[in-house]
Amino acid sequence: MLTALEQGVQGGTWFSLIDKVYALPTLQAAFARVKAKGGAAGVDHQTIAMVEARLDETLAHLARHLREGTYRPLPVRRVWIPKPGSRERRPLGIPTVRDRIVQTALRLVLEPIFDRDFAAQSYGFRPQRGCKDALRRVQQLLDAGDTEVVDADLRRYFDTIPHEGLRVALRRKVSDGRVLALLDVFLAQGVLDGLAEWTPEAGTPQGAVISPLLANIYLDPLDHIMAAAGFEMVRYADDLVVLCRTREEATAALAQLAHWTTMAALELHPEKTRLVDVTRSAGFDFLGYHFAPGRRWPRKKSLQKLKTTLRAKTRRTHGHSLTAIIADVNRSLHGWFGYFKHSRPSTFRDVDSWVRMRLRSLLRKRQGGSGRSTGADHRRWPNAFFTAHGLYSLTAAHALACQSSRR
Repeated sequence: MLTALEQGVQGGTWFSLIDKVYALPTLQAAFARVKAKGGAAGVDHQTIAMVEARLDETLAHLARHLREGTYRPLPVRRVWIPKPGSRERRPLGIPTVRDRIVQTALRLVLEPIFDRDFAAQSYGFRPQRGCKDALRRVQQLLDAGDTEVVDADLRRYFDTIPHEGLRVALRRKVSDGRVLALLDVFLAQGVLDGLAEWTPEAGTPQGAVISPLLANIYLDPLDHIMAAAGFEMVRYADDLVVLCRTREEATAALAQLAHWTTMAALELHPEKTRLVDVTRSAGFDFLGYHFAPGRRWPRKKSLQKLKTTLRAKTRRTHGHSLTAIIADVNRSLHGWFGYFKHSRPSTFRDVDSWVRMRLRSLLRKRQGGSGRSTGADHRRWPNAFFTAHGLYSLTAAHALACQSSRR
């Protein structure tokens, strides 16, 4: 298969793949990935640990059903989780551990076949690529003068991909009927929401390991069409921007984008899709950042998400020691800085100040006070107090990162 990936296969389509999916080494590798990622049990209440306890038996069972074409996934368990910075909730699909193993095995086999020909401007859910690569490319284009931006939003993309159109896209490279049938049973996989079960008529399977790959496969023709037309598009799954030199070019890019999405039975969000002149406007959001002339910083929702996380860790009624609380806070701050370290300096000063306010309010409560911290609390617990207790400083981390980059 590796040789065929390098040299190509006759006719460009693969006829024999299911044996690679149900091969024991593939299923073992798939379980290792499922275990590493973690996650809750599905509708069968089987946890990863429970499956691992009978792993050989489970993988043999899955292999037999995949080989015989009798494998059928159980419904996806739907739960609703809060949306950061909003009173709304969003659905989260949780397949069973067994289904996640099969989906991962399927992805291990299919991903190299499709990824080989994916366009360069596609960064989402691909090997050796990620958000930071996409952000770096956007910044490069802005610095080069491509400041007329098509800020596009595909409305409910993962829920609206037409199944027949996706099947056509899959058949361009896969002719193995049993693999296509397996993909079909996942597309028809039921969803259990409370006591109600329903079957989606469009979209990729909720919470499925295979969903990001299927989403990329369906949008791949758009990537190549935009590139062939000379448009600089940067796409991360369904998040995409097109960066242009002139308003005329941006208008043409938007027209091309709108035409393709209509033909593909998708929809551009009418309120969230717009043309932006970065030099004359407030800028645009992409992958958690807000881009403005010459600088970027976390968008409002990214800050709200961080603060929501930290509020839970710094409640005034928290019973843990200050040392334990700071250690917990540091884990969140360190990870957040790793992604947003290219923000403007004021971002880090503001967050540092807010975190210390939360900790002072907690200490104030323990001293018998109430409400948020005051000026007296600043004198009682100065910034140096928290530094001495090991609080991670975003400002200091940013300064150190800047020094390292200059070197």
